[in-house]
Amino acid sequence: MCGGVKRSRLDSGNKVAVVLGAQWGDEGKGKVVDLLATESDIVCRCQGGNNAGHTVVVEGTEYDFHLLPSGIINTKCISLIGNGVVIHLPGLFEEIDKNEKKGLKGWEKRLVISDRAHIVFDFHQALDGMQELQRQAQEGKNIGTTKKGIGPTYCCKASRTGLRICDLLADFKEFSTKFKSLAQQYQSMYPLLKVDVEGELKKLKEYAERIRPMVRDGVYFMYDAIHGPPKKILVEGANAALLDIDFGTYPFVTSSNCTVGGVCTGLGIPPAYIGDVYGVSKAYTTRVGIGAFPTEQVNAIGELLQTRGHEVGVTTGRKRRCGWLDLVILRYAHMINGFTAIALTKLDILDVLDEIKVAIAYKLNGKRIPHFPANMEVLQKVDVEYEVFPGWKTDTSAARKWNDLPPKAQNYIRFVENHIGVPIKWVGVGKSRECMIQMF
Repeated sequence: MCGGVKRSRLDSGNKVAVVLGAQWGDEGKGKVVDLLATESDIVCRCQGGNNAGHTVVVEGTEYDFHLLPSGIINTKCISLIGNGVVIHLPGLFEEIDKNEKKGLKGWEKRLVISDRAHIVFDFHQALDGMQELQRQAQEGKNIGTTKKGIGPTYCCKASRTGLRICDLLADFKEFSTKFKSLAQQYQSMYPLLKVDVEGELKKLKEYAERIRPMVRDGVYFMYDAIHGPPKKILVEGANAALLDIDFGTYPFVTSSNCTVGGVCTGLGIPPAYIGDVYGVSKAYTTRVGIGAFPTEQVNAIGELLQTRGHEVGVTTGRKRRCGWLDLVILRYAHMINGFTAIALTKLDILDVLDEIKVAIAYKLNGKRIPHFPANMEVLQKVDVEYEVFPGWKTDTSAARKWNDLPPKAQNYIRFVENHIGVPIKWVGVGKSRECMIQMF
């Protein structure tokens, strides 16, 4: 007889809560993360790069984050940049400097960077811009990237020529050789690409020393966090479901998995440790850049949503296209992510409308289609079936609990909830932290 004790199949560890965009990004994820980060011990980023933009308002100060997890504001919380994130080091330090001027302190003791994260080089960014111009010239349309070098870096990663933080912190001579050969490779493909090899290497050497104290093995870090003493761990998704490289409106998407699967691969954690998955959606729909957008309102309604909602990209400064809330998209995002609850933000922007529409189905040739089309030409052609609601015509910005909301607004929220089949946990009626009504 073996004297061992039978172990349970899964050690009960700390579950990880996840916040994900359920539309095309810009849904107000930063606000939800900020709300949850106040009581979190660890906040992680798992994918994307500084193409993300999260605005968080704390006591009247507005912080803009692109690479740093929003949890960095919380002095009791560790912020992890995971292995799935691509890091532009000059961008990271520029962001840190800007936020330091606004009062961010002690961040270097709270920031952990995974040694397996890939590095975005300046030439990746230059290349990103060149490729956009090429697309424009050849096809008359670009993808609308943020030109932050994200796509080219993920290409490097997939073609196994990328360089990671662990390479930068190992033998610098070896790193320099690899860097030079990568730069040459790109210059042979793109003769117009200028790379200041020595200048960039000099800067990288300095950055290496600045980040060295913060770099850890992310897999061990997350394993310890999950299996150690009780902790609240939060993952902040960047971008959104409809920008996912596999499930988004391809090719007008980002280059990473911004759905729930990206959490496991971007941090090295097993699916069994994913707990609550919160989807964030606006009470209407917006999209930056080009690509199909079935509920877009290219009219006075779209303009009203754009101006009232201050719909301008945090990273790009581009005006966002606006339209009615699309429940086909939200249902689709839920199929992929399995949301346990939803945060519905910016309800107050709809306060002045006489009537409000919500998309409930797409039709092709007069027939309802039961799925979200993969092909963009097909998506461009769909007709949208709407449910129409009377507007509440009341200022909701002072509402702090469910009962403060006008019955017509409550009716709108309940309809959305029932249609997607996911409870709405928060309703946002303004910019700051206290404008999030918590429902349960």
